Amino acid sequence: MWKDKLKPTLLLKKTVFIFFLIFLQTFYAQRKKIDTVYVYEKVIVYDTIYLEKALKLMPKEISIRQFNIPSNDITEFSPIKDKIEGKAVYINKRIRLGIETGFGFKKSSWAKDKSKDIQTGFNLGLWASKPIFKNFSLMLSAHFYQWNSTFDLDGNKEDTWLNGYYFSEDAQPLLFQKFNNKHVEYAMQLKLQYKWKSIRPFIGVLGNKNIYKMQFLVPDNMVMNKLDDFKSQQINLGFSLGLQYQLMKKFLLSLEYQEYKMRNVSLKNSSYNFDIFQSNNTFAERKINLGISYIISGL
Repeated sequence: MWKDKLKPTLLLKKTVFIFFLIFLQTFYAQRKKIDTVYVYEKVIVYDTIYLEKALKLMPKEISIRQFNIPSNDITEFSPIKDKIEGKAVYINKRIRLGIETGFGFKKSSWAKDKSKDIQTGFNLGLWASKPIFKNFSLMLSAHFYQWNSTFDLDGNKEDTWLNGYYFSEDAQPLLFQKFNNKHVEYAMQLKLQYKWKSIRPFIGVLGNKNIYKMQFLVPDNMVMNKLDDFKSQQINLGFSLGLQYQLMKKFLLSLEYQEYKMRNVSLKNSSYNFDIFQSNNTFAERKINLGISYIISGL
């Protein structure tokens, strides 16, 4: 009989145990399913972060903030302004180009009368200047001069110290006609210049060519009826010194002294082997020029 009572009790325990197992199975099954979903969600989130291309589009959304500098803070940038202005010194180191015109006085020993040895004339020139060391610069210039005559020897009007017949080496006769010291001059100079404030003293060397002309009556078909010129062609060397003054930003005033000697002067014609002057003669010439220059470029 006690066995009959025990059977319902065992049956109940078995039933409870089975339900317990079913509950555990269901619980673990649900946790496993939730874990799988959680891992899957993490993978999705990770993949979303890995998309770098989406981040490259973000700068389109960025807005730059505008900064307003107070007026009282601008003075702090004055050293920068000084540095920018300092670049002007670098720019001034470029080659400067300029043109010059002026007038001058020239003393030569052509005329025997000392009261007639001062000539006047004008000049036009082009120059280039390049700084080389601190305040020193080199200047190269080329000038054209036109000098007026101070004396005129005309063998047809008066008896001059050059009147008469001359003969070339092949015995062709030449009759003196005219000579004066009106002439053109071409000159080139190389100067060393020093800049001190607005004043620029300089010293230099020069080479020039004076074209003097003497006229003779020469034979043409054995008849003395043709006028021909005999010209000087040699190059002369000398020196110069002077100073420039900067009047305005682009204008310069100049005062210059030049001196050179014309050694072994000869007046020749390609058709005749003849020279009226004796060999080893020397004519000294000295000039004072006043000029004004305009700086074209290089400021």
